[in-house]
Amino acid sequence: MSYLKFEKSELVNLEYSLSREVIRSNRAGSYASTTIIGCNTRKYHGLLVSPLEEMDGEHHVLLSTLDATVIQHEKEFNLGIHKYEGDNYQPKGHKYVRDFDDTKGSYLIYRVGGVVLSREILLVSRAEQVFVKYTLIDAHSETLLRLKPFLAFRNYHALSKSNLYANTKYTEVSNGIMSRLYDGYPGLYMQCSKPVEFVSVPDWYYNIEYMEEQKRGYEYKEDLYVPGYFEMSIKKGESIVFSASTTEAAPGGLKRKFTVELGERVPKDSIKNCLVNAAQQFVVRKKDSTEIKAGFPWFGTWGRDTFMSLPGLALTTGDLATALEVIDSMLTRMKSGLFPNTLIKGEPAFNSADAPLWFIWSLQQYAAYDPEFDIWKRYGKAIKSVLEAYRDGTSGMVHMMENGLIHASMEGSSLTWMDAVIDGNPVTPRAGSPVEVNALWYNAVCQALDWTEHKEKKFYKLWSHLPGLIKDSFIQQYWNEEKGYLADYVHDSFRDFSVRPSQVIAVAVDHSPLTVEMKKSILDVVEGELLTSRGLRSLSPKNEAYKGLYEGNQEKRDRAYHQGTVWPWLLEHFAKGYIDVHKKTGQNLIKRIYDGFEENLAIRGIGSISEVYDGNPPHLPRGAVSQATGVAALLRIGEMIEDFN
Repeated sequence: MSYLKFEKSELVNLEYSLSREVIRSNRAGSYASTTIIGCNTRKYHGLLVSPLEEMDGEHHVLLSTLDATVIQHEKEFNLGIHKYEGDNYQPKGHKYVRDFDDTKGSYLIYRVGGVVLSREILLVSRAEQVFVKYTLIDAHSETLLRLKPFLAFRNYHALSKSNLYANTKYTEVSNGIMSRLYDGYPGLYMQCSKPVEFVSVPDWYYNIEYMEEQKRGYEYKEDLYVPGYFEMSIKKGESIVFSASTTEAAPGGLKRKFTVELGERVPKDSIKNCLVNAAQQFVVRKKDSTEIKAGFPWFGTWGRDTFMSLPGLALTTGDLATALEVIDSMLTRMKSGLFPNTLIKGEPAFNSADAPLWFIWSLQQYAAYDPEFDIWKRYGKAIKSVLEAYRDGTSGMVHMMENGLIHASMEGSSLTWMDAVIDGNPVTPRAGSPVEVNALWYNAVCQALDWTEHKEKKFYKLWSHLPGLIKDSFIQQYWNEEKGYLADYVHDSFRDFSVRPSQVIAVAVDHSPLTVEMKKSILDVVEGELLTSRGLRSLSPKNEAYKGLYEGNQEKRDRAYHQGTVWPWLLEHFAKGYIDVHKKTGQNLIKRIYDGFEENLAIRGIGSISEVYDGNPPHLPRGAVSQATGVAALLRIGEMIEDFN
């Protein structure tokens, strides 16, 4: 494929171009996101969307977009594009677009008569700052460039409305202005790399529409404030860098800083490089922590997703130091052997029955990459805290039963990765003993014993009787010889034999309670009913509760979320089990699935993997446009293929 490049015929087709989104984040936690032609279709889109710890700890859209206008012979050609009511797009800047290339930066070329202008968007690596660089590639007459910033200054879950409280005053700074619409926000410094004239024309632009929010059943009309515009002459071959930042910049250094930043980017010219680039975007470095953002644009830091994705995001890329930083940061939030499922300002939610077990799993993976590292010496205390919390039931959420298996339940909550809840009722009730929780539990106990056999005899003696008990109970409770697969969860005498994908985790963990024959049988069932080109379905199509499309409002999507919707992250565990069992023939199938994602890189979240896909063909991408667990899974699968060969 021609990596992440699009031509005129694709770009001017709004149905095509508006469905393709670019997103770049930085280590400071900010991101820039829009469609490939620059028309925002989500309330989450913006050129500078930054986390504001001093406010609510969430992201806020500061600069929504920037319209450029080319002026020659007193004729104006506005290159911007916004959607208004009735599929009315004004201005119609997309008709001037000729090429888009996201291989290194978001590089867009416009042609207006004899004028050829390029635009590059680049998010600065370690600051709340975005660059937009314009280069006049060709022109035959004197040319003026006008830049009009659209400001939002609001939480990215909300929408801006015109009001009398917005502070429409601005402060002049070097080569630009500083605007702060509301108290409590940082100022937004908008500056150019050359002297400019700022013309104050304060105005609200009303009822700009975001079609993706409309599809999702949310409020979708916004009013954006424009303080005026910057105007400057531009000569053929000249480049001008526009900077938007929460701190004042030195205009004289903007061009050089842009060049340095661009030079640090890894070209997205292969499936692996695309995934590595995407992986880097999920890592957020704060003053006192290093975290994993679960997905873009609307996810925050999730305990479960952090540990599930950490090996793929950090270990496969060789960044072992970052992996340890993330683990250590998460440990500061550990409470009574549990990790919070969500990390937001205020009280953390300790409602994940599996996050602590994924923590031990992630340490297990780390040990494989760095065999000399003493896991138990550094993390033994935390591991024991987890195991004791599950055994003794101190959390009131999980506890070990007499048969050695873990029971997990909490009123009104869904404690596993199948966590959709409507009106206080889980869509997929799994209260009791979910299969993956107990597979991870068995794996964790066995691994802890491996780490302590020659180091901590007291612990080893105390726990060494459990693996046999757990293994026997696991097979007795979950395995069905006639069906040839595992129950999804067990509650008292009830066993749910809906064909679901969580059982592949029992196949893939290093310490599995299953025989090779059981594993093969399970993989056959999963391959036949759940496997697709984009991941595993969350429920077999043969089940009457199956929902093959993930679309509509929040309730409709939640009802389909774990009832057939395809999840890419599960492929990592399916692939590991499949290659372990089938060897060379298994590797061939997994490689075909891995290679098949290459075409997907240019479909929705450019260069990344979507959160979920429809259960029904053609398995259209849905949910968040870039998801940590999916990217991590493919990086791990790519590594499995390389290692096998």
